[in-house]
Amino acid sequence: MRARSSRVTFRRMDELDLAGKRLLIREDLNVPIADGAVANDARIAAALPTLKAALGQGARVVLLSHLGRPREGEFDPAFSLSPVAERLSEMLGEAVPLLRDLQAAETTDARIALLENVRFLEGEKANDESLSRRLAGLADIFVMDAFATAHRAQASTHGVARFACLACAGPLLANELDALGRALDNPRRPLLAIVGGSKVSTKLSVLDKLASLADGVIVGGGIANTFIAAAGYTTGRSLVEANLLDVAAGLADRARIPLPVDVMVGKRIDENETAIVRALDQVAADEMILDIGPETARRWKALLADAGTILWNGPVGVFEYDQFGEGTRVLAEGVAESGAFSVAGGGDTLAAIDKYGVRDGISYISTGGGAFLEFVEGKTLPAVAVLQDRLRN
Repeated sequence: MRARSSRVTFRRMDELDLAGKRLLIREDLNVPIADGAVANDARIAAALPTLKAALGQGARVVLLSHLGRPREGEFDPAFSLSPVAERLSEMLGEAVPLLRDLQAAETTDARIALLENVRFLEGEKANDESLSRRLAGLADIFVMDAFATAHRAQASTHGVARFACLACAGPLLANELDALGRALDNPRRPLLAIVGGSKVSTKLSVLDKLASLADGVIVGGGIANTFIAAAGYTTGRSLVEANLLDVAAGLADRARIPLPVDVMVGKRIDENETAIVRALDQVAADEMILDIGPETARRWKALLADAGTILWNGPVGVFEYDQFGEGTRVLAEGVAESGAFSVAGGGDTLAAIDKYGVRDGISYISTGGGAFLEFVEGKTLPAVAVLQDRLRN
């Protein structure tokens, strides 16, 4: 079953009296670090309303987050949350000390503090019960606010919620689930989806689900090449999953997937490569399809203009290079200009949104990648399911 987002399914932080309470809040502060500093603070900014709301009610807060993929149980300065604590202090306007271990978290009297990377804790990934209980003992209330990690049953996302005195969803998590629930459970029609990426195999479950849910699915990036090849067109040196041609042919009909009429090709993926417009049936043997063509972009933008709901996950070309990013730009603008309720998620999608300056035109921007896709697939998200269980128990 899908972890739905109705207001009756789990406790929400904004429904609780937090005055004088100790809160343990799990956020996703897994931000890029460059030269010892935060390179992109979007995820920190997304967490600020939750933190300000808790502090504004007179709560004391200990924050949890992971960063990267260090070896579990070992401190590694390359994955320390120290730069995050520094940037969070600046953005919040007050000191946020970094707590090196659980003992420090158990004894801190700071108004707000950040525990060092939870992946330094032995038992985090295994959802170890003893670690989960110790985390739960840090606070009166556990607040799960990290949608991007909700698909993982780990100690800091799932186990702690089992043993906390009280467990609830933070505003960021609740808003994510509300937006996705609105888009998927009872969408305004037509519902159109844009699914990009390099391989059909990585999005197969999502495409299969959308085949029965959406009124149309636009595929782009490397994914589209397999559908183009399945339709009998020459794709040159483009990335194609030959073992999935039959699957793609079946999905094309079920999911109402339109083929491009023209494409942008190049002989290599390079910032200096010249982009050439080709009709779909004119791709040469030594060329790669790296974007949709201008006529296709125009037609697909028109489809978006008539949509009632839009789900967007993934660019439709190699948008990192401007000459192969026009298709993504046009569709990004199409999503933003549409009157549809739109939800966008995934790291590359967010990068495209920022590159083309369309953030204000998207109804909801999801912070999740894997969790976003698993929710769309209809999978139960463990960290949400445990909040539902705690409401009943």
